[in-house]
Amino acid sequence: MIYSPRMKATKVAATSLPTQFGTFPLFGFESDDKSDNVLALVMGNPEAGNPPLIRIHSQCLTGDVFGSKRCDCGEQLHFALKLISEQGTGILIYQLQEGRGIGLMNKLLAYALQDSGQDTVEANHHLGFEADHRNYALCAAVLRHLGVSEIRLMSNNPQKFEGLEAAGIHVIERIPIEIAPSDGTENYLRTKKAKLGHMLSKV
Repeated sequence: MIYSPRMKATKVAATSLPTQFGTFPLFGFESDDKSDNVLALVMGNPEAGNPPLIRIHSQCLTGDVFGSKRCDCGEQLHFALKLISEQGTGILIYQLQEGRGIGLMNKLLAYALQDSGQDTVEANHHLGFEADHRNYALCAAVLRHLGVSEIRLMSNNPQKFEGLEAAGIHVIERIPIEIAPSDGTENYLRTKKAKLGHMLSKV
């Protein structure tokens, strides 16, 4: 995973987004060097009171849009939005870093390598990338912009905690976001647990 120094987030758009989980104010942010952007769906007043519930969800076109059974990303996205809605406050940051940061076309190339027997980590390495190529600096900058410095993070990924802490966001609690494995995701999840250290109890 790549670490970056602190950066600033600039809000470039604001609107509302009606969803099956309620209506969220939706904000678009870009980094100060304009190299990265993210979306933030915000419910309630996360800057007030106790540390809010936060999900940083990395873009997964195949899972989020097409309902791919190769991963659990779409189900995690819906789980997070539902839980934020039920609690009445929280933030979902939608990080535009497809394929753990390698981009959509490289992700498809990695899928092809997985079809021939490599696991998700081996495929990334074969293409010349880190197993997890994401950068959480802008996500942390967005949280600071929204007045949040302590969070309850929905994640199974220890590198996400490390990246946020390195950028000055204190994670005070982990909320598991674990989807029961299916025939299509079991090996994928086992690899994430064994090689990336993901905190998974169902595989």
